[in-house]
Amino acid sequence: MNYIELFAGCGGLSLGLESIESSNMVMANELSPMPAQTFAYNFFKEDFEEQKNFPKKTKWLSSNFTLDEMPLRLREDPRTYPELNTNKSVCDIKDINSLKGNLVVANIIHLNQFLDAKPDLVKNLSSSFGDGELDFVSGGPPCQSFSMAGMRKKDCDKNSLPWEFASFVDKVRPKFTILENVTGILRAFQEEGEKYYAWIEVSKAFSQIGYIPLCLHINAKFAGIPQNRPRFIMIGVREDVYDQLSKSFNDSEKELFSSSFAFYNGVRNKINTDIKKLKYHDVNNTAELKLFKDSFLSELVSHSESFVSVADAIDDLRFNGKGTVPSQYITSNHEALIGKAYKKPEKLCNHEERSNGALVQRRFRLYQIMQIVGNALAKEVRSVLKGSSSDISDEAWSEFSKYDYLIEDSSYVNFETKSEFVEFLLRHPTKKQTQKALDPSSPAPAALSIPDDACHYHHDELRTLTVREMARIQSFPDSFVFRSKVTTGGQMRKFEVPQYTQVGNAVPPLLGRALGKSIQSLLLRIK
Repeated sequence: MNYIELFAGCGGLSLGLESIESSNMVMANELSPMPAQTFAYNFFKEDFEEQKNFPKKTKWLSSNFTLDEMPLRLREDPRTYPELNTNKSVCDIKDINSLKGNLVVANIIHLNQFLDAKPDLVKNLSSSFGDGELDFVSGGPPCQSFSMAGMRKKDCDKNSLPWEFASFVDKVRPKFTILENVTGILRAFQEEGEKYYAWIEVSKAFSQIGYIPLCLHINAKFAGIPQNRPRFIMIGVREDVYDQLSKSFNDSEKELFSSSFAFYNGVRNKINTDIKKLKYHDVNNTAELKLFKDSFLSELVSHSESFVSVADAIDDLRFNGKGTVPSQYITSNHEALIGKAYKKPEKLCNHEERSNGALVQRRFRLYQIMQIVGNALAKEVRSVLKGSSSDISDEAWSEFSKYDYLIEDSSYVNFETKSEFVEFLLRHPTKKQTQKALDPSSPAPAALSIPDDACHYHHDELRTLTVREMARIQSFPDSFVFRSKVTTGGQMRKFEVPQYTQVGNAVPPLLGRALGKSIQSLLLRIK
């Protein structure tokens, strides 16, 4: 199964794909040197910070710094990468075999320009450097501008990246392509009175180059990941491959592709009425969930009857939890991704406890209780914390009076009266309205990419999550080590991708494995 991964990040999708027998990474590409450092460490055993030898399988397409200046490369702002073939550009790629099985650190615009000038290299990529036809190209173009939390702008530079992805696919012509993005891509941009659907435009772009776009609204929790993580997936099938496969489709698969093929024909024949008919299939719809279960997509919904909880993922990592052992989720996940039985490391990497101030810890205990009590009554407490109210109802007090609270002298107390409790709330004001405690019995919330997003659920763990705990929730095995800075701030956020962000941005490896198995099942039909 020959594949190329674009926008590889730290390697979540690649880890899932590599766990599938006979997979072969022809090439990977990543923009930022920080997640690239993690990718190289885990897949190539290349340690940029310690080894004296130059990396052999990680190549910069254009950098301001030489290999001798590796520390500067590892902190380089990707926005400053020089244009190709200029005096400032340092390029590590010396011949057409320099990319075979390697990671290319580059922006995809430069990569496409480089390939335009190297037809022999394009040919090598298409043939997997002699290992057979390229089976698929996968990737998740950066999505801040499609995100509901982002700028939601039609003409933002970052929104051009899916089209650069399509341009790359058009060059190397794989059998399939997998594009992953946030679900915000499904919601319309409203500009000058007109609605603009990014997912329709992206599907149109792939149709124009000969790929039938199957559009899916999935959720990682359905594939066994302990996070409520909805995602948009577009699987593009090259027309000649579709013609072969369609003969083997069952009724569910015919229905899945029905609107996709009509849309494809509409684009190719410039019939606007058909362009409006494209639909995406949603796992949250009971009828459509059955289509997933009865088709080659079944791996994506293998846990639709029973979701994995946060406690399953991280309970054994508590600093005050002696005797807790890894859950079945941990052991089976490790075996699926690594191929061997799980053994807890003597020293767990990326699991350093973060320092939280006394006031913050007291607030965290409040969040834990608010999570237990439930949203309706917790809103009253949140209103006091943000200063928009100075009291709570007797009903709310009746519930909140049942629990103990961490107070200023570091002891736990149960408040005797409502007025005492309200005074305590007024002493702990905060403008942070999204921060909450995790629910141990459910998958984690979708927003979980920075340390401040959530605090631990356990009474004795008044802290934010470690990188390792967030990685567990994303389904990374404990043997996967994250490199570079732990976190960042200020203006550096605009281009740095530290460990927490690497985890938050990654495709969960188990989801990557499920996507890879879905494509593999189609490849087996062709063979």
